[in-house]
Formats: sequence, C-alpha cells, structure tokens
Amino acid sequence: MKPTIQIKDKCFEISIPSEKILEEVKRMAEQINKDLAGTEPLFLVVLNGAFMFAADLMKQVSIPCQISFVKLASYHGTGTTGKVKELIGLNENIEGRTVVIVEDIVDTGITMEQMIHSLKAKHPKEVHIATFFYKPEALQKTVHLDYVGMHIPNDFIVGYGLDYDGFGRNLTDIYTLKKEVNEVCLSLK
Repeated sequence: MKPTIQIKDKCFEISIPSEKILEEVKRMAEQINKDLAGTEPLFLVVLNGAFMFAADLMKQVSIPCQISFVKLASYHGTGTTGKVKELIGLNENIEGRTVVIVEDIVDTGITMEQMIHSLKAKHPKEVHIATFFYKPEALQKTVHLDYVGMHIPNDFIVGYGLDYDGFGRNLTDIYTLKKEVNEVCLSLK
C-alpha cells in the first residue's frame, strides 16, 4: 500500500519519490548547462510553487547566470481560475538577455502564455521555459517547453513546492489526490 497523507479535507497518496525528482532535476540541469553555455542566462523563477525546483536546479547549474523571482497567481484550491494576476513584477533589465522561466508545473499553459507575452515586450534575446511537471492532457494554449522534468497525468498533486490551499509545499515527495477516501485516510483524521 502506498503511503497516504491528509491535507485539510483531502487525502493524497505518494506518486513520485524525492529520489526520482532529484534525478530528473540533475538531468535537466546538465542539458541547460550544455545548451546555454556562454549566454549568462537570467533564471526567472515563478513563485511560490517553483521555489523548491529552482533551489535544486540552481545547485546543479554550473554556467555563469543570475536568478530573479516573480510571483503570479492562477490557482484557487484544486483548480485553475483561468485568470493570471502578476503580483510581483520583474525589476531586471532583460533587453538582449537570454531568459529561462523556471516553473513548477505547466498544465493549461495560461500562466506561461501571459508570462511570455509580458517578457517579450521587454525585448529579451530569447526566452526558454524549464518546467518540472507538464500535464499535456490539460494544455489549452500552445506553449513551447524547452526543458521538462516529467510528463504527468492531469491529476491534482502536492509536494515539492506545489500546494493545496497553501499546505503541502514542504513535502519532498509528490502526492496525488486520491479519488476515493479509504480507511487509511479516515484514520489520519
């Protein structure tokens, strides 16, 4: 039986262990190091969700680079609102720069489409997207992803920076929302 946890009123079971996550982060960083050597990219991390991925990724990126953060919001509870609000903007001048957006998950593509539109208005040399999770079944917008850690089903997940109503970001493994509640979940209450 898979380990199960309860967050607020929902039950989740482990789906991706931390060891597998770290293997994929290392693989992504190696590809970024190779592809972007000599460009001195600016890694633009989307908060809150991407903070754990960004921390692990940056430990493996060996090329000269900079890192900055923006905060966007499009989720409420377990579903997307379909609307993206920029909460904290970009302060760096990115004109002529190579920019790498670091995102925790791309599902609908709405957030990425808006972010790319905003960044292109600032005239970067190029924009790449590095996302740890990608849900191809949920995609609603056409977005080119340069670096993808894992393709996952269109299930609601928590852990490794992803949350349910603000909880679960600190989990090192990924947990998937269980469709049915069983005795194990009921015993966690």
